[in-house]
Amino acid sequence: MNSGSRLLIRVLCVLLCFTVPTVKALSQQDSCGLNISVLTCAPGPDLYSVFGHSAIRVQDARNGMDITFNYGTFDYDDPSFYLKFMRGEMRYYLSYTSTADFLPEYRLTGRAVIEQRLQLTCADKEKLFQALRENAAEENRYYSYSFLYDNCSTRIRDILAKQSRSLVRFNNILPARVPTFRNMIHEYLHRGEQHWSQLGIDLLLGANIDKKVTNTQAMFLPDYLMKGFDSAQILLKPDPSSLQSIVQSKSHLYAVPLVDLEMSWFNPYLVITALSMLLLVASFGKKGTTRTAVYIDRVLFFVTGMLGLLMLGLWLGRQDTVCQNNMNLIWALPLHTIAAFYIGRQQRWLRIYFLISGTLGALLLLGWPWWPQQLNNSLVPLVMLLTIRSFVRSKT
Repeated sequence: MNSGSRLLIRVLCVLLCFTVPTVKALSQQDSCGLNISVLTCAPGPDLYSVFGHSAIRVQDARNGMDITFNYGTFDYDDPSFYLKFMRGEMRYYLSYTSTADFLPEYRLTGRAVIEQRLQLTCADKEKLFQALRENAAEENRYYSYSFLYDNCSTRIRDILAKQSRSLVRFNNILPARVPTFRNMIHEYLHRGEQHWSQLGIDLLLGANIDKKVTNTQAMFLPDYLMKGFDSAQILLKPDPSSLQSIVQSKSHLYAVPLVDLEMSWFNPYLVITALSMLLLVASFGKKGTTRTAVYIDRVLFFVTGMLGLLMLGLWLGRQDTVCQNNMNLIWALPLHTIAAFYIGRQQRWLRIYFLISGTLGALLLLGWPWWPQQLNNSLVPLVMLLTIRSFVRSKT
């Protein structure tokens, strides 16, 4: 054997010393046969589905198991469902089913499903799967749902970060102009042409959702959770420089082309503007004191006051804080429900009350774009109507 051959053999031996442990390590990593994926389901046409959905898929090649864990399950048949919903006391729970049974709902409703297969060590996969099984047990499965802070997406983010022995780092997914919770909610409602739902949310949810979100908080929406995992890195080795993308592969389990929805003429701005103008014209009789004007103002202020009572009730009665600090109460004064019955009577306290009401409305309109709560622009004509009628009533 010549010297060249001996040198080649030595080089190969040295290389094998480094490559064999690496191959062995990879073999150990995949020997469990488990695959963990995050499923992101596209938004649907209804309010409950307009923000999309997230779930965790677990596959085991050893026994053919393929199940999906779903943190977005609740009891439709609960007799106190609506009361609990209004009070913010919804109890959601973790359920699981075969992936073959999970997907058809999204095919039937034309909603895309994207799978992100995660790059985890075998130990992390086993630990995560065990945690999911324990969490799905009857005594552990229920949790207090919060749309912004504790939902089907945030639960996935948290359990993956908590159960992974490897360091998981979520990189920034926020745009340069950091959005608020309300901005992010509006994005989906506008895309889904849910303008009346947007109005309802803007009426009932207060200034607490106008705070700018953090990078982690943004993942309360499924699409942003998907972006979070796309940007996330994991440390699979002790070397800090060996950070790798946590998403091993990304694919569509069910693809659907995007369809632009046509804007309906029956939207809050047009409807409220038309009604406000009609009521304003009809209410101006002789000095605003005609019988027609009195009836119109009684109904207008009573209904507005009832809306204010609902806002106040949600502020005081909900378990969470999303309905607190609601600036819509400046124009929807709950006391309108009482004052409405005295409209048409010559009483000094009533004139003072409506002077205060009109002044509050005028100040609200003057500062509309700058208040700490983003108010819905569809309400401007209504607030103008209430302000004008308040000043009229303060002089009669």
